Amino acid sequence: MDFTIETYTKLIEILQKKDFVFQSFVGFTQNQGKKVIILRHDVDKLPENSLNMARLESSLGVSGSYYFRTLPCSYNEEIIRKVAELGHEVGYHYEDVARCAVCGLRHAEEDLAKIAIGSFAVNLEKLRKIVPVKTICMHGSPLSKWDSRLLWKYYDYRDFGIIGEPYFNIDFDDMLYLTDTGRMWDGDSFNIRDKGTGNMQQAIGEENRMPHAANLKPFPKFHTTFDIIRAAERGELPDKIMMTFHPQRWSDKPLPWAKELVWQNVKNVGKYFLVKLREEGEVGSRKY
Repeated sequence: MDFTIETYTKLIEILQKKDFVFQSFVGFTQNQGKKVIILRHDVDKLPENSLNMARLESSLGVSGSYYFRTLPCSYNEEIIRKVAELGHEVGYHYEDVARCAVCGLRHAEEDLAKIAIGSFAVNLEKLRKIVPVKTICMHGSPLSKWDSRLLWKYYDYRDFGIIGEPYFNIDFDDMLYLTDTGRMWDGDSFNIRDKGTGNMQQAIGEENRMPHAANLKPFPKFHTTFDIIRAAERGELPDKIMMTFHPQRWSDKPLPWAKELVWQNVKNVGKYFLVKLREEGEVGSRKY
């Protein structure tokens, strides 16, 4: 079955066999490999799953980046410390604009950014009291009309000692972006903000709708993890990939696995309509 630890292990092992080098995002920013997987994990909830995944990766000689929110569903100081001790990067999965937008109040975006940057500084320092933090990554906050990347329209994350944010510091025309958002690898219909921003990413499946796409060689698309494994075996993967995993989705235990499957299917229905509304410009039309 897909989204099990057994399947995840097979994926890592075949990529290793095909000579891919796994890097954390901070490692990639400092020394880019030629045939590389940026291994990113968004710890939205169930941090225990992240620790189990981090231990598995360490046993396989692999390291990556783990981005923790500062909400109780993600933030666990002991687990954060243990993940770092295993050799993985820990970063801040920030959502301060969405969290600071008070329900029912109308905000001018610059005023909201001013409030949110204070929250960002406090939460970043909270995390840095446990582990060093050099990179950050936006949490999508699909139920909010606000994109937390709004902060960087008015401020510069480098002023906080941050050297990178994937959505700003990766050339997505040169790198395939794969994310398990929606509990699949082609969940564009359920994906509100977790997307690559380059023309190559936009060209995937868009040949008939985007005139410029005909001049690009689109990256491949995959639905299941097994599709990625088969493509790796055939040597069909590009040399630069960022893969984003949400560890709460990956489990070998039948009950948690089934619970996540059912709940994700329910969420996908709501997110599908949110995506459609956004595309029509009825809500959340801001882009940062």
